[in-house]
Amino acid sequence: MQSFDFQPRTRIVFGPGKIEALGQLASEIGARRALVVSDPGVVAAGHTARGIASLEAAGIETHLFDGLAENPSTDDVAAGVKIARRYEPQLLIGLGGGSSMDCAKGINFIYTGGGEMKDYWGVGKALKEMLPMIAIPTTAGTGSETQSFALISDAKTHAKMACGDKKASCRVALLDPELTVTQPARVTALTGIDAISHALETFVTKKRNAASLAFSRESWRLLASHFAQVLAEPTNIEARGSMLLGASLAGLAIENSMLGAAHALANPLTAHYNIPHGQAVGVMLPHVIRFNGEQFAHWYVDLLSTRGDGDALPGPSDGVEGLAQFVTSLVEKSGLSTTLTQLKVDPASLETLAGEAAKQWTATFNPREVSASDLAAIYRAAI
Repeated sequence: MQSFDFQPRTRIVFGPGKIEALGQLASEIGARRALVVSDPGVVAAGHTARGIASLEAAGIETHLFDGLAENPSTDDVAAGVKIARRYEPQLLIGLGGGSSMDCAKGINFIYTGGGEMKDYWGVGKALKEMLPMIAIPTTAGTGSETQSFALISDAKTHAKMACGDKKASCRVALLDPELTVTQPARVTALTGIDAISHALETFVTKKRNAASLAFSRESWRLLASHFAQVLAEPTNIEARGSMLLGASLAGLAIENSMLGAAHALANPLTAHYNIPHGQAVGVMLPHVIRFNGEQFAHWYVDLLSTRGDGDALPGPSDGVEGLAQFVTSLVEKSGLSTTLTQLKVDPASLETLAGEAAKQWTATFNPREVSASDLAAIYRAAI
């Protein structure tokens, strides 16, 4: 029996139109001055303006930082910290995809604790209390709203730094599925595959426990049942809501279980070939399932006993191979590539990529031990 220590730190407020409650939620926290961190695409969609209007209607002085890029870097965080120091917010709000939420956390680390982002690389490095945060995801993907981690890239080395501290947990996760309808189809695809990978990997890590398994199982049911539906019916609010809630539950699973080899293999692909994270993890995940399934097939079969909402999900009799093929079919349906060859990855670089993947923190949580040679073999299988 795996021991665990689970303390719910994030209040989850879920439902269509809940963005209008942002001002009230911020007031309940006691903030009178807020900094909203959002990206240009979300600003253009009008979601940021709705959030700011709700804050201002509640009498909260609000300032906006929207100078961040996809996959936030230390430069983005530094720019946001300058804004924070100018206006001295009492509350930070990440409104957007994982990039906006992670950037808000990164700003919080530096603004409250000083130093550089690399000083917080790892777990539990924040020595001072941090500002309260509200996260409002506009994608169903990273689950950052229910995690205490921020993923920030070093602007010089491009290394992805996972910076985690329980003090960085958001006070509130505001989940409004209406905000996810405006996503471009490709963003829906990339973030959806990422969320599904979270459900699957957290279910089989070394740290899996009673709490994480409950979140993993329900997130798998919601995500796997509704992903194809949102691709076909992008304005279906029920399906969008299931994806958004599933992604947040998968974030809670990560918080209690961590991830595995698929994410370890994905990060070097992004660093070297600029392959979007969801695409990178989607192309590697089926092969990691097969690799792990040689020793942990019973865990995957257990997950497959979870039935979905009427969709044709694989069942226990389909086994590991059926699950791997199902994931590949979802990647194909979403219009993403299913091989490294399609992504123009040079086979000569696989050993280098594998060496870097072996150094990834998530590799240590994979249920089956993975060496650099194992990871190279998985890369070759994906060619």
